[in-house]
Amino acid sequence: MTDRPATPDPRPSHPAPETTPDLSPKNPDWWRQAVVYQVYPRSFADADGDGLGDLRGITRRLTHLAALGVDALWMSPFYPSELADGGYDVADPRDVDPRLGTLDDFDALVAEAHRLGLKVIVDIVPNHTSHQHVWFQEALRAGPGSPARDRYVFRDGRGPRGELPPTDWQSVFGGSAWQRVPDGQWYLHLFAAEQPDLNWGHPDVRADARTTLRFWSDRGVDGFRVDVAHALTKDLSEPLRDLGAPELSGEAALAEFPPGTHPLYDRDEVHEIYRDWRKILDAYSPPRMAVAEAWVPGARRALYARPDELGQAFNFEYLKAPWDADALRQVITDSLETARAAGASATWVLSNHDVVRHASRLMLPPDTDENAWLLSGGRAPAVDPDAGLRRARAATLLMLALPGSAYVYQGEELGLPEVADLPTEVLQDPIWEQTGHVRKGRDGCRVPLPWTTTGPSYGFGANGAWLPQPPGFAAYAVEAQDGVEGSTLELYRTALRLRRKLIEDETLTWAQETPHGVLQFDRGSGWRCVTNLSPDPVGLPAGEVLLTSTPLEDGRLGPDTTAWLAR
Repeated sequence: MTDRPATPDPRPSHPAPETTPDLSPKNPDWWRQAVVYQVYPRSFADADGDGLGDLRGITRRLTHLAALGVDALWMSPFYPSELADGGYDVADPRDVDPRLGTLDDFDALVAEAHRLGLKVIVDIVPNHTSHQHVWFQEALRAGPGSPARDRYVFRDGRGPRGELPPTDWQSVFGGSAWQRVPDGQWYLHLFAAEQPDLNWGHPDVRADARTTLRFWSDRGVDGFRVDVAHALTKDLSEPLRDLGAPELSGEAALAEFPPGTHPLYDRDEVHEIYRDWRKILDAYSPPRMAVAEAWVPGARRALYARPDELGQAFNFEYLKAPWDADALRQVITDSLETARAAGASATWVLSNHDVVRHASRLMLPPDTDENAWLLSGGRAPAVDPDAGLRRARAATLLMLALPGSAYVYQGEELGLPEVADLPTEVLQDPIWEQTGHVRKGRDGCRVPLPWTTTGPSYGFGANGAWLPQPPGFAAYAVEAQDGVEGSTLELYRTALRLRRKLIEDETLTWAQETPHGVLQFDRGSGWRCVTNLSPDPVGLPAGEVLLTSTPLEDGRLGPDTTAWLAR
């Protein structure tokens, strides 16, 4: 068998669900309980055989998403970029990287997605630009004190010759958050040096973001994922203040400051920006949705999700929760209360382009240093892939049973594990170089998808892939699982088909008495979810078994297994 990247994906054996999201103005709240599939464009499908995924590749594989049963796709950045940070270094927020296609290709993608009943969400990156952006290039040419530099955060350095950074602020990727330019000034970059931070106190910056929102909304986009939504506004009052310790520059230090006052993150002023954005988004019919990537505590996260702001925010407490019944119950309860307080629906996510895939992560002992595990090539400790997949399937059915929106990362429907043993010479994530080879980075979750069981890139494209795929990927390929009873792909298809029929409201009621290590809750529409996180099989409550993540064991729910039952 040969690769088949140059022809459209054949109609899958499982047709798209008959019930599709309402695309009309009659249902402006379609997002409240949607299942959204995240596409990392460079790793999804390669139509032109250059080793890099592209827009035409996504379009040709949209039937896979329709057959899967998701409601929407969210695309990580596809804009012009030198890929200093995997596409999040954006040189032009209103165009397509020529290696990934054209605006016509984007329009064709949106049209095909809508034809299949899929909404389209795009990533926007408002905190920073690429250093290749025309504004930043203009700022470099214009020199110190120029109006062009005011759109960014330029400052003179300290020391007799200005040779020291203006403050001790640290980059998320490691090292100083300041970079010196040839004329002696320094500019702020909370991420890679190729990603200069914008000055959100400047009217040009705010006006340009409004233009970007309208540009993509006018092209039919249904919503936006807002990157680093909590970092736009900063305390830039003079003199800039040191923080005193490197760790105080990060999001983890928010608890060390009164709420809304950290110099770099989650400042109260940021909400004025999103209230302004909401007026633009609501001017469309139906209104465009938005979801915040805000790594902040739950009570603060609720502010971003208010109806007059972005409307929804990612729930990272759930992603970070250990595989423990008590911990998960508390996180779920708190998350639902936080969303309810904001007037939003909760969000649930297990994997994305920034974290270790949950088929591997959930098997790591709670005190594992994930970076050390990656540096060991996934060998210390070793992860049993079969046990990891079993737990991942149970976690997925639990997540899909919860009220709210579920965000699914590409490849998790295949059960893909983290590729922890990528050779260091192939790493692309800037974290590897910027930390002096101390942190391995996020490449292991971004390895291109396997579509077929053979070929130079397992159907990803006609040639190789920009990151090497391990030989074991053949067993996870769509071709290997399509129509195979019990496969992870068929589990996702069945679960999403059932979910559409079962979900009616956003309520959840916990069972009063359950065995130790078991989570059980009822949904208001007449079904219940039971997850066994204990080491022993347990009996099931009364009800018709609709679906289980792994087969029952003599009628009992085995360890690391979830069941859905009709009441």
